[in-house]
Amino acid sequence: MFKRFLRRKTAAQAAHDERIAPEQIIKQIQEGDEQLREKFIADYKPYVAKVTSGFSKRYVDPTRDDEFSVALTAFNEAITQFSPESGRSFLSFAETVMRRRLIDYVRKEQRHLKTVPYTAFDQQDEEEQTYNPIDTKMAMNAYQLKQDGDDRRLEIEEFSKELQQFQISFMELAECSPKHADSRQLLQRIAQTLAGQRELFAQLYVSGKLPVKELTELCGVSRKTVERNRKYIIAISLIVNGTYPYLYDYLNISIPMPGKEAGL
Repeated sequence: MFKRFLRRKTAAQAAHDERIAPEQIIKQIQEGDEQLREKFIADYKPYVAKVTSGFSKRYVDPTRDDEFSVALTAFNEAITQFSPESGRSFLSFAETVMRRRLIDYVRKEQRHLKTVPYTAFDQQDEEEQTYNPIDTKMAMNAYQLKQDGDDRRLEIEEFSKELQQFQISFMELAECSPKHADSRQLLQRIAQTLAGQRELFAQLYVSGKLPVKELTELCGVSRKTVERNRKYIIAISLIVNGTYPYLYDYLNISIPMPGKEAGL
């Protein structure tokens, strides 16, 4: 009986005890193990609650607060979108996705608040004192402005580190970005093709070299076009396969962000 009890471990505990990284578990889930997905999500609910509470600057009740449901859905989304071959930490990736979705949720709620009278939200606490939750939302708005600035800075720092693996600096991107919209769209489609080909993208990450021959065949473009724009194509493919929403605007990327096609 005691031995059976010891065997009852969560996926998170097993990953720690057996030194199985979350990234390895994600790979098994993406190969079709949906039962493992459900167990993995259930085991990491405390982590999701922690991230959500940290974002909201208050305790978030998983049984009542919508923010937790939003974050949990985002955690599941991260499992699907994560690339085990990228070499990145899954939990770091998942936290970024959860924070993005929570920001979207708060912004949507704020737009709703503008359509109803301010006093309609007056409530009373346990001591029968009147308060208005809009005040809380306004405080959250101020927090978001600061958070967005911090997010942009952290995003650029994270992306710059990723670029260093390919001997590319962040400052080079503005210089090597095509000036004409047609050229820019063509190169972005090539980068999107690279990002969507898991084996080619993994090859890029391992070797640090752009798979020129394969891209010319897949995209029907000349070798010279790919080679001349190596840095730009690599950078855009990294953004498409990562979580860099602010850089989409900075680099005038016209292809949809992953997940946005379905309205996520």
